[in-house]
Amino acid sequence: MKRIFLLTLFISFLFTVSAQEKSRIIVIGAHPDDCDLDAGGIAAMFAEMGHAVKFVAVTNGDAGHHKMQGRALAERRYSETQEVAKRLGIKYDVLDNHDGMLMPSLEVRLQIIRKIREWNADVVIAPRPNDYHPDHRYTGVLVQDAAYMVAVPNIAYDVPALKKNPVFLYTRDNFQRPNPFRPDIVVDITSVYKKKIYGLDAHVSQFYEWNPWIGHYENEVPAGKEEKIQWMTKRYEETIKPEFMASLVKWYGEDKAKQAKYIEAFEVCEYGTQPKEEDIRRLFPMLHK
Repeated sequence: MKRIFLLTLFISFLFTVSAQEKSRIIVIGAHPDDCDLDAGGIAAMFAEMGHAVKFVAVTNGDAGHHKMQGRALAERRYSETQEVAKRLGIKYDVLDNHDGMLMPSLEVRLQIIRKIREWNADVVIAPRPNDYHPDHRYTGVLVQDAAYMVAVPNIAYDVPALKKNPVFLYTRDNFQRPNPFRPDIVVDITSVYKKKIYGLDAHVSQFYEWNPWIGHYENEVPAGKEEKIQWMTKRYEETIKPEFMASLVKWYGEDKAKQAKYIEAFEVCEYGTQPKEEDIRRLFPMLHK
């Protein structure tokens, strides 16, 4: 009887330790495909490792098409996000704010505070507040505005405040002003790149219809399903820049860094918890030499 009790206690201890080591990641984007582009690879990796990942689109995407609009488009895009969730093994929420009309209001800030708290996030990932698209910029501002408030009990008091302040990260962009993106964390997503593309493939309205139309390359999109995936796989291929390679070497070592073909990169935000290297390696266990 004593042996059974000790064995049960030991198993319970192992389960608790394992649960404590799992990271809770929330990625916040302006539209119902932004998270997928910026962090679809690490989302797939985290999910495969048993960590909890949620994507949140701050707008419902009801303006992102040339033939559809309004509620019908929003519903289609929501359906696409739920297919992505199945393919990547994550959760996907869409807030009911109009696409193209997002403002950094108190109402939306409270929505984001609640989402971060409900997920009990260890890491919050969002765009920087400088971008060509106002929805992207204001999403960055809104998440920044929420960064401190997630721990303040009297703000959005209907959802318990976090007892810890998460690590806030910016997603990669190519904008240089007022300051360029800094690749503090670069993750090799080569092993899950096909899964990331398969997730993007679920956003039919965007990657095979709207983006090619607004970008004037719709004649390039092939007709067949497999051909479309192959086309998109090649479209998002890129050469790893020297500054990104330097960060890869830091996290993986030179030999493994040279083997990377596809990456996702993140900058540590000055708001929220300021992680040390050991904290980043704990939160991102795929980073190893």
